[in-house]
Amino acid sequence: MTGASAAIGVFGGSGFYSFLDDVEDVEIDTPFGAPAAPVAIGSIDGTRVAFLPRHGRAHQFPPHAVPAKANLWAMRAVGVHSIIGPCAAGSLDAGIAPGDFVVLDQLVDRTHSRPDTYYDRGDAHHVAFADPYCSAIAPFVAAAGEAVGITTHPRGTVVVVNGPRFSTRAESRWYRAQGWHVINMTQYPEAYLARELGIHYAGIALVTDYDTGVEDDPNIEPVTHEQVFEFFEANVHHIRDLLTVLIPTLPAEPTGCECARAIGPLHHYE
Repeated sequence: MTGASAAIGVFGGSGFYSFLDDVEDVEIDTPFGAPAAPVAIGSIDGTRVAFLPRHGRAHQFPPHAVPAKANLWAMRAVGVHSIIGPCAAGSLDAGIAPGDFVVLDQLVDRTHSRPDTYYDRGDAHHVAFADPYCSAIAPFVAAAGEAVGITTHPRGTVVVVNGPRFSTRAESRWYRAQGWHVINMTQYPEAYLARELGIHYAGIALVTDYDTGVEDDPNIEPVTHEQVFEFFEANVHHIRDLLTVLIPTLPAEPTGCECARAIGPLHHYE
C-alpha cells in the first residue's frame, strides 16, 4: 500500500475535484499498466476519499477502452474498501426521467472483449455475483439522493453495452421488453472487478436521456453524443451534492453483504 490512503473511493468525472480538501495525487503502478489517471486523495468533512476519473482526466479513454483492471487495482492499493461508482445512463423506462438517480441493484453484461477478471492466471476461482451491487451501501445512497432533492429510484437493472455506439431501435426495444431499467457503457467490468477484490461497490446512474426514445411519444428523439455530454455537464452538480451528503454517512466497515467474502487467492499478482 502507498503512503497516502483512503477507505472510500469514487469513480467519476473531473468535476468532483473541487469538493475535495487537501488533495494529493498518488501515482500507482499496477500489474495491468497505469490506471486512467493518478489517484487523487483528499477529504470531505474529515472523511478521506480516493478519487479516480474512470475515463481519464481528459476523457481520453472511451468506454470500451477504460483500463478497469488497473483502475480497481489502484483503488485497492491505496486502501479503498468501498467504492461509489456514479455513471451516466439512458432510461429504458418511461417512468424514469432524465435527471433522476437510479441506485443499481442488478446488472446485465452485453459487452465483449473487455479484460474482466484477475483470475486469468494462478489458482482457479469462481466468484459469486448473483447480487452485483453492495446491499449494505445501497440504502445510504438512496437516502442521500432523496436528501439532495433528486427523484431517486432505490433499485434498478442496468444493461451494459460495449459502446462506443448507441443502441439500434431493435436492441433498445428488446432491452425494454426484458424489464431492464437503464443502459450504460461502463458498469461492467468495473462492478465485477470490485467484487473479485472484495471491495464494496455501489453503482448510481444519473439518467441523461431516453436511449432511442419512448415509443408512445414521437417527440422524444434518439440520444446523441452531444446530448449526453451537455445534459451530464448541466447536472453533474447533483452527483457532487449527493457524494458530499453520502460520504460522511457511510459505515466504516459495511456488513450484511456478500462483497468481501468473494475474494480468492490473488498472490499471482502480488
